[in-house]
Amino acid sequence: MKSPCHNLLFFNELSGPLLCVIYPQSNSFPSLHRTDTCIPKNPSAPNFEREHICGRPLGLRFNKTSGDLYIADAYFGIMVVSVDGGLARSLTVEAENQRFTFTNDLDIDADGSIYFTDTSSKYSRRQFVLTAFAWDDSGRLLRYNTITKETTVLKQGLVAPNGVSLSKDGSFLVFAEGIAARLMRYWLKGPNAGQMELFAASPGHPDNVRRNQKGDFWVAMHCKRSRFIMQTSPYPWIRSVLARLPIPLSSIYSLMLGARPHAMVARFSESGELLQVLEDSEGKVVKTVSEAEERDGVLWISSAIFPQLALFSLEKL
Repeated sequence: MKSPCHNLLFFNELSGPLLCVIYPQSNSFPSLHRTDTCIPKNPSAPNFEREHICGRPLGLRFNKTSGDLYIADAYFGIMVVSVDGGLARSLTVEAENQRFTFTNDLDIDADGSIYFTDTSSKYSRRQFVLTAFAWDDSGRLLRYNTITKETTVLKQGLVAPNGVSLSKDGSFLVFAEGIAARLMRYWLKGPNAGQMELFAASPGHPDNVRRNQKGDFWVAMHCKRSRFIMQTSPYPWIRSVLARLPIPLSSIYSLMLGARPHAMVARFSESGELLQVLEDSEGKVVKTVSEAEERDGVLWISSAIFPQLALFSLEKL
């Protein structure tokens, strides 16, 4: 089913791209990705040069028991802010003597353990275009134990892992391999515990994954499947050569998107069945989508690239 968003709350009224997390008591908390020190004179312009100084939150989750806000920051690893607010406190920045390079997303289980992704061990978020062009498979899936303070690598050798979400019963988690355009399942409990398998092929390049109350997974798509990326996937050297040419990254990024933004959000069942696809194929209302979270019949949609926050009423379908 194709349908654009009907309610765009903000566009170019915010000081940078954002992500959004919904507090259990129905309030929403948008997170602008730049502090005052890092905001350029043109708020809508990228400011990659200072990202590593000021940080870049990519994943937000509330602990439903304590109310604390947990953050996956691309440069500072996993952090937490108490329910009373204040400065974020660092929890973990490395695993197995290897520092995180591109911390991306996280989820928290009933015991308080944090599952998260490190998109790349080679490229930082400022180099995310190169991550795609190189078909980088140095990503990791990890777990942080809030009791023992230990960080464990669950899987490595992953292709740009980003969004992650636990299943309703906590028996498995689903994470996205964005560049490979697929969703993977990692079993946490049962006879298959510790094993990974394909959960679903994705119609686009997935970003964050968020589960609704029913147990379905909403998957935000950075863009529709890139014909260029998929056709050149067996030949990463072609993309590596292009990336080294004196071509603006904006032009390379446009090539990846297929010349124009194609907003897409998909809903998958717990078994990996594709149930629903929402699209704004011309990007008239919503551009690239980084997160889609359902609450009370409304889908909250945000972007890591464009300064926008949109609402979509699922009751209209």
